[in-house]
Amino acid sequence: MTCVKYELDCVCRNFRALLIALLFGAAGSVPVLAAPPGDLPFGVYDPGGDFENDTNVQIEHLFLPWEDLYLRSLYEADTYALERKRALLVTIEPWTWSRSERNTPQHLRQGIFDGSYDENMRTICEVLNTLQSPVTVRWGHEMDDNNGQFIWAGWDPKTYIAAYHRMIDVCREVAPQARYMWSPTGLEGMEDYYPGDDYADVVGISVFGYQPWDQDHYDRDRTFEDIMAPRYERAAIFGKPVVVGELGYSGKQAYVDMWENAVRNVGDRYPQLVGVVYFNFPEVYNWPEGYGRPDWRVNRRVLE
Repeated sequence: MTCVKYELDCVCRNFRALLIALLFGAAGSVPVLAAPPGDLPFGVYDPGGDFENDTNVQIEHLFLPWEDLYLRSLYEADTYALERKRALLVTIEPWTWSRSERNTPQHLRQGIFDGSYDENMRTICEVLNTLQSPVTVRWGHEMDDNNGQFIWAGWDPKTYIAAYHRMIDVCREVAPQARYMWSPTGLEGMEDYYPGDDYADVVGISVFGYQPWDQDHYDRDRTFEDIMAPRYERAAIFGKPVVVGELGYSGKQAYVDMWENAVRNVGDRYPQLVGVVYFNFPEVYNWPEGYGRPDWRVNRRVLE
């Protein structure tokens, strides 16, 4: 890559080209599931393996807690991604997935700033540095959404930024080749949490469409563009490549088809958008007002 660091168009073209180059185009192979139509680079969080043989997938997304982690899983993921010519997007969640007193904002903040969690971050990043697949690290995502799901969300922006800086600095010391994705949900006010150009190679946002929610709150079906456009505009102001780090949609067949035909067919509307990554798993946190947990899996997302 020979472009000047701050020439955004060149950065986006090169990043997009890198993702496209990772596409595995084995002659004669037939994917079990096809990615949505379009030419935008596509990735998946796919613990069930529905996209295992889909040659249109270029990014493999992992979610890791930084406590109680089985590190061997990272090597297994690397092997899996290499066999399929996929890059790795690694979301590091700063908590334990088992419920305990450690899962509180106060405990997390104290542990970050007194150095107790440096070793957690360092240990993971040391392993990431040994992997052969290209790696992008996504730490403390959706910090702008204070819905109660994440213990690192809704903090005072200065506190969050200081924590983000500390953790990325720890990771960079041992994983100098990794890229870093700063990834808010994309809500109004997300800019308050921006960590600075030196701490974000890519900006991520989250885009989910759930037809029952749309009908009850908007009296219509919202399109991908309805949700995507304002979030993209907020992300694009930083002059970085933009990725939809989490994407999901669920509803009746026509709703799913509408989204399916839009998410990779964006034309020139989002010039800094370089990829979308589908969340192929049920929602892990209850939506408000009794909507439960939508199921985003490709074989379960169509509602009767």
